[in-house]
Amino acid sequence: VYQLSIGAACRLSWPSDRLTIQVLDDSTDPEIKKMVEMECEKWGSKGVDIKYEIRENRKGYKAGALREGLKRSYVGDCEYVAIFDADFQPEPDFLTRTVPFLVRDPRLGLVQARWKFVNSDECLMTRMQEMSLDYHFTFEQQVGSSTYAFFGFNGTAGVWRLTAIEDAGGWEDRTTVEDMDLAVRASLKGWKFLYLHSVQVKNELPSTFNAYRYQQHRWSCGPANLFRKMIVTIIKNKKVSMLKKIHMVYSFFFVRKIVAHIVTFFFYCIVLPAT
Repeated sequence: VYQLSIGAACRLSWPSDRLTIQVLDDSTDPEIKKMVEMECEKWGSKGVDIKYEIRENRKGYKAGALREGLKRSYVGDCEYVAIFDADFQPEPDFLTRTVPFLVRDPRLGLVQARWKFVNSDECLMTRMQEMSLDYHFTFEQQVGSSTYAFFGFNGTAGVWRLTAIEDAGGWEDRTTVEDMDLAVRASLKGWKFLYLHSVQVKNELPSTFNAYRYQQHRWSCGPANLFRKMIVTIIKNKKVSMLKKIHMVYSFFFVRKIVAHIVTFFFYCIVLPAT
């Protein structure tokens, strides 16, 4: 998987002198670290500006790794950052189809792409996940973007303006949904988001019950915890309209991120195993 993802990132169509590939490796297996480092060295020998970064500890997990990654000196020369999880494979034209929107609108903080599932036909569980996530992208993300209401960052397959991340306070590890946390804080600062349904990034769905249960636990508990921490800040914020606050609190937090995940968790983790 890491070879496909690193290879896809290194094949992105963009001027080579204006593109840096940063690989953040938080794995604990020395063998995996060595293989990932060798893959980075292979692409580096081909002229790709690629940086392999590791940490002494895993403090903050993904949020901590992203936070540390932005502290590297070479990041100071960058204006945007495209983020991909380890199993995501962007097409070569990903940057040319997303970055121009950020260039044209200085108040645009995030461009989010759609996920494309390469293993949706693997089993019943992946097919049902595909239906659920297709609804999320087709209706929730697309409607939130087109109506200028709030929609969240999906944690991957998106391009952030670095000044928007800095203005929002950077990556926080106070919850398990660092992506949603950053999106809420950036939105409250007045940054706009854009969702592009036509830009798709390949990835894989969890195909085992344990992997799926872990994912749903994170997606269910994280938003509820973030809601508890952010509700007062959202209500008191003066930079966004009352309509956007209502949408954020009721539709995004309560319905989408709490009720919906309780229902899906019950169905997948209790009903399906019982049958």
